[in-house]
Amino acid sequence: MSDELLPAFAAIPAGPFVMGSDDGPAEERPAHTVHLDEFAIGVQLVTNGEYGRFVRETGYRAPAVDDLPLVVRAGGAERERGFRASGDAYSWKGAHPPGDRLDHPVTLVRWDDAAAYCRWLTKVLGRAVRLPSEAEWEKAARGGLDRKPYPWGDHLNPDRANFLSDPRRKAEAGTTACRHYPPNGYGLFDATGNAWEWVHDWYDPAFYGVSPGKNPVGPPVGESRIIRGGGWPTAEPAMLTCSHRHQVPSDTYSYAIGFRVAMTGVDA
Repeated sequence: MSDELLPAFAAIPAGPFVMGSDDGPAEERPAHTVHLDEFAIGVQLVTNGEYGRFVRETGYRAPAVDDLPLVVRAGGAERERGFRASGDAYSWKGAHPPGDRLDHPVTLVRWDDAAAYCRWLTKVLGRAVRLPSEAEWEKAARGGLDRKPYPWGDHLNPDRANFLSDPRRKAEAGTTACRHYPPNGYGLFDATGNAWEWVHDWYDPAFYGVSPGKNPVGPPVGESRIIRGGGWPTAEPAMLTCSHRHQVPSDTYSYAIGFRVAMTGVDA
């Protein structure tokens, strides 16, 4: 099977790391040590080009602004108009992604869409592919650094990630190519910024208080899913940290939400 338009993976070694932050909001506390078995994770978010192969081979629906998610409908008519206008540049024309964004992260995907891509990639690779757990995502995003808020250290840096450093320029901002900024210590690009990332887990604000110490996964059911990492429209530094947990209704999709994939083991 050709490896054209298939994700590349980084090996994340087995071992402990400190998850969460005692300086963050209640849902990020307490900071606690978690041991994870070895796993592999995409070095970048799934791109439009990579997702395009999936759409062409399966006939799966292409990313577009269609039925509006709850978070948009709840904001009223003005928010709906703004969402449709902002999402237009990221919408596909049939099975064809925007030609100038092939190496940008795919967006306008729901959690279910990301899971469907993982099922397809499992068949292509002959190995079980899935979304990373919340713990796996955070360990990989930290890049081997201990208790640092950002993948590269203590301070938010616009030269290291795509985020809204100047809110006045939102109209001209957007996603960037997935390898535009330097990788972290594990070789991951865009561990902060560019697009929010779906993870496997349901959201539980109190989960860290009862989380298992080894290979934790969130509750089996819930009302909201978790996205991690912040996206290009994010201006608040706290929302761009490795420990930030952002909950959204499970039907959510956005021009600033994408995903990366993971596998158990490191033989990738």
